[in-house]
Amino acid sequence: MDIKDIKSFENYELKKHTTFKIGGCAKKVWFPKTEEEFVYLLSTLKEPIVLGGCSNVLVSSAGVDNDVILTTDLRDFSIEGNIITAQCGVKAPLLSQKAQKHGLSGFEFMIGFPGTVGGIVHMNASAHSQSVSDTCFNAKVFDADSKSVLNLSKTELAFKYRSSILDKKNYILLSAKFELKIDDKEQIQTLMKRNLEFRKTKQPNLTTPNAGSTFKNPPNDSAGRLLELAGAKTLSVGGAKVWSGHANFVVNTGNAVSKDISHIMNKMYNMVKEKYTIELEPEVKFIGIRDKEEEELWNTMLKK
Repeated sequence: MDIKDIKSFENYELKKHTTFKIGGCAKKVWFPKTEEEFVYLLSTLKEPIVLGGCSNVLVSSAGVDNDVILTTDLRDFSIEGNIITAQCGVKAPLLSQKAQKHGLSGFEFMIGFPGTVGGIVHMNASAHSQSVSDTCFNAKVFDADSKSVLNLSKTELAFKYRSSILDKKNYILLSAKFELKIDDKEQIQTLMKRNLEFRKTKQPNLTTPNAGSTFKNPPNDSAGRLLELAGAKTLSVGGAKVWSGHANFVVNTGNAVSKDISHIMNKMYNMVKEKYTIELEPEVKFIGIRDKEEEELWNTMLKK
């Protein structure tokens, strides 16, 4: 394989892909169309950053020094009986819809997700009493340390709240297998509609750029509840503000840069820490170049 044959662009603006609508240019962005191309890039490039739906990331407005691999063209999936196999770039809502059409239950919670299979498995996405770990029983991953492809069982994936082994080791998801339950199509559709309606009332629509939940829920509590009681709904920095409908969402009002988001997140973090001595853990991940100021803001939140 010749790397020149894989689709790529230089000085490519990433904000067009992020749900925050924030992000500078990457020196080079790659768009593999097959798993073979993806593995070749992961084996060849030096510390590439892999992005999918870009729904829970804050990409630096100063850009990204590393090569970036976008998985948007890795969209193959298959349904055999009650088993769904999907590549990392498949969008979660599409799988939810396809499962419903086949009378398969377990993906209803994903209908409003902006992410892809790679992201939802990596973070063990969950909502409405359902989670990825309920159905995912196998994952094919690339081990960036050994430059090898591994097949991981459900036990080896080590799913926990908002995390998996992919969060702990240098693994990149290639594809995953899910075992769903056969159920009535109309009941599945009803649950999906209910979930969508809930999201409309509790979360900002993606026409208002945001990255989903800003902080993870601490044990036996809600980040949104703590942030609201701490007074975070009044916060705004530059083009960023805390959403009026739910205190655990930050929205880009149109001209926010990554530093605005970093500052407002740091303020949210400190408000809860000062009032409740609880240190919230960011769910949004920062990617790209940070100056000294941004480095300090994130080091505080990540307790470095």
